[in-house]
Amino acid sequence: MEQTENKGMSRRSFLKRLGIIGASTGLSACGHGQAGQETVSGEMTYRTDPKTGQQVSLLGYGCMRWPPATSPQKDGCPIDQETVNGLIDYAIERGVNYFDTAPIYGQGWSETVTGKALKRHPREKFFIATKMSGASDLSRENLTVMYHRSLQHLQVDYIDYYLLHGIGGGGMDLFNKRFIQNGMLDFLIEERKQGRIRHLGWSFHGDIEVFNRVLQMHEQVHWDFVQIQLNYVDWRHASAYNADWQKAMGDDTNAEYLYEELAKRDIPVVVMEPLLGGRLANVTQDVLAQMKQKRPDDTAAAWAFRFAGSYPKVLTVLSGMTYKEHLQDNLRTFSPLVPLSEAEQDFLQDVAERMKDSQNIPCTDCKYCMPCPYGIDIPANFLHYNKCVNHGYVSKSHLDANYEEARRAFLIGYDRRVPKLSQASHCIGCGQCVSQCPQGIDIPSQMRMIDDYVEQLKQGTL
Repeated sequence: MEQTENKGMSRRSFLKRLGIIGASTGLSACGHGQAGQETVSGEMTYRTDPKTGQQVSLLGYGCMRWPPATSPQKDGCPIDQETVNGLIDYAIERGVNYFDTAPIYGQGWSETVTGKALKRHPREKFFIATKMSGASDLSRENLTVMYHRSLQHLQVDYIDYYLLHGIGGGGMDLFNKRFIQNGMLDFLIEERKQGRIRHLGWSFHGDIEVFNRVLQMHEQVHWDFVQIQLNYVDWRHASAYNADWQKAMGDDTNAEYLYEELAKRDIPVVVMEPLLGGRLANVTQDVLAQMKQKRPDDTAAAWAFRFAGSYPKVLTVLSGMTYKEHLQDNLRTFSPLVPLSEAEQDFLQDVAERMKDSQNIPCTDCKYCMPCPYGIDIPANFLHYNKCVNHGYVSKSHLDANYEEARRAFLIGYDRRVPKLSQASHCIGCGQCVSQCPQGIDIPSQMRMIDDYVEQLKQGTL
């Protein structure tokens, strides 16, 4: 945006352009289509599950970010059940049949809400994926209760795709405590044998040694699928773009390596974070202009989804579609999928090369760090900072040509998007959130960085 464009602009117009008022806030954060837009032009693209021969929709519904209820519910549920019902109905009617949830999603309510919505449809119309999430009590008794509670909350007799959730963090020592020493892996294999689990797999974050060693168990366990973070930045630049502790792990953390190791074993891949927490839907204006020049009708999100879906061993690509507009835009991308050409692949790798040195904080808005005991909305702080980075509103100095515009945009947007009591200034550096972050972000230091930057903007000392 040129500095002269804001002269004479009303306050409301200025804020709307920043995506910080009204309905545009949520949509801008994820970068999907326009309100009310019917986008489906053909039939959903499906992939064949090699174990069962069943057809799985290439677009999978991630149920982590269901829309919040507008008012407190009597049972304490923070999710809008009626809206979720409508989203799931709309998705199923248009061919989506894979739904991914977990016991910890939605403040512990996602499985219940998702189960209620899906129960209204014939069981053969959908596949449900859920997980054995982390817990402070790793006893077999406690984790068995978690497993049976998932069946109860989802209101199903069997789970189509069951995952060991988020292995990698804590190394092999924690993996062994979670699944081997307590006998849980043996229990889940038996549940698969009895048909209450149809596919057994795992999702990966972090330590590449864990990935390699658990993959070596394939000959004994026969993993049915694996869920990995895959997008055009993480394809070759995961170590450079993500947290400092990942850099020490080398290029093997790249999605290209993870995918190829799974592909050569014929293990289907489920893709998570195809938008890298929304950052690939909110690319810089120059990158977006290049994308529009090549495919005028496609959003930045569509480019990222096409990248993830173009790989043949990918079974489904998960998208956390909070709003109907997100769902409509993604349906257009996958109905049917147009795989990337070689030239488009090269273009996205060039974009990734430029993005690897970005100032962005590698937060994917998974909310595993929440709730903060001191009331800080950690993802909201990071999302606002990243949004301003992408729009050129994070200044290095007061001598920058657009400093005043950037200063105003950052500070006004910050107060509007993040309540005062939830801002970075309230972080005391307790570090309780750090071990929960699958991206390995040093959250307290990033909070201090944001708070220092805000104070410099307020005091005019940058």
